[in-house]
Amino acid sequence: MDNALQQLRELGQSVWYDNISRKLLASGEMAALIRKGITGVTSNPTIFEKAVSGSVDYDNGLRILAAEGKSPKDAFEALAVADIQAAADLLRPIYDETNGADGYVSIEVHPRLAYDSEGTIKDGRHLFAAVARPNVMIKVPATHAGIPAVRQLTSEGLNVNVTLIFALDMYQQVMDA
Repeated sequence: MDNALQQLRELGQSVWYDNISRKLLASGEMAALIRKGITGVTSNPTIFEKAVSGSVDYDNGLRILAAEGKSPKDAFEALAVADIQAAADLLRPIYDETNGADGYVSIEVHPRLAYDSEGTIKDGRHLFAAVARPNVMIKVPATHAGIPAVRQLTSEGLNVNVTLIFALDMYQQVMDA
């Protein structure tokens, strides 16, 4: 008998996992979750901060990036992008099987850009290019500045995941964008 996640998938419901870490990826636990029926993964800077600061899994990578002269911001981004790429690779068979209807992993633009349309667009483009996987989604906050960014990024063919929708009016604006 299928598990509940597989049953949901058969009914057309995608179940996304709201967590990512190097340990989850390296241990095979993420792959096991996908086999059980998880069809997407979402992340955000807080999830990455907890993953990096809460384990030693990133220490070697941080040492290497620091020795290369990377700033803390650039080192953090490099680690996050590597994890997103690994998750995207694990989800790629679902993406291919569903012709792009599922099998995504999201990475969020920097939170300080929530009220900066142009900064969000620039960061979204940058992250999309850095991850370089067709099944990456750029997570954009549903702020008044985020709506033009959603419109622009989607017009350029970037996959966008809108987050922090707390009002029906904002939901409508996101749908219109």
